[in-house]
Amino acid sequence: MKVGLVLSGGGARGIAHLGVIKALREMDIPFHHIAGTSAGAITGALFSQGFSPDESLKIIESSSFVRHLRPAWNRMGLLRLDTVADLYKKYIPHDSFEGLQIPLHVLAVDLNEGEQVVFEKGELIRPVLASCCLPGIFEPMLINKRQYVDGGVLNNLPVEIIESKVDFLIGSHCNILGPRKPIRSMRGVIERSLVLAVQSKTKDRFARCNILIEPPQLAQYSTTDLSKSRELFRIGYQYTKSLAADIEHYFVANS
Repeated sequence: MKVGLVLSGGGARGIAHLGVIKALREMDIPFHHIAGTSAGAITGALFSQGFSPDESLKIIESSSFVRHLRPAWNRMGLLRLDTVADLYKKYIPHDSFEGLQIPLHVLAVDLNEGEQVVFEKGELIRPVLASCCLPGIFEPMLINKRQYVDGGVLNNLPVEIIESKVDFLIGSHCNILGPRKPIRSMRGVIERSLVLAVQSKTKDRFARCNILIEPPQLAQYSTTDLSKSRELFRIGYQYTKSLAADIEHYFVANS
């Protein structure tokens, strides 16, 4: 039985995907295809390359991601993500989908055509970064003269890009809505509004997963809480472990 894993976007909360993956691997669940967008594309790429969840967490913690960002002088965004490509080439030097140990499928959005685009062949790192280009924050990524932005704009849980390739689908969703402290900043208003907009387009995809993992504690964290990476990892891991009996039962029943 072929198993597919779908990883949502969610900024820093995407680190929880690594904890989810660690728990699932401890249950001896294999992955034959991985699909991801935004933060899910980054975590999916590291794991597909062969790094363990713990190794991937250390890479994220030590990579000084923020220090590699540069201002976007043309004003299509505040920051440029293309300057981060060399950072990831340290860890994925072959820079190709074909060089990965597990087939990876990355979703981004063609800004001009207004359509979803799946990257799964050829150059790897820039498409992964394109999938993370949140509009207004990051300048669109230019690939083959086309401008790409965050895949979550149109599809934050891209189940459809691998569901025909697998027999069993597991979704890890970290873009959680829930009660939070009152919002008192412009950034908070923008962030909450984006989460609401993305969430409204994602609900119909939940039912297409055989198993959906959505740790409710993530609602208490911001998409920019990179300094809390260990906590986010732990939440993903512990929540998935708490579901172990149900997941293993469901998995066996459908195998």
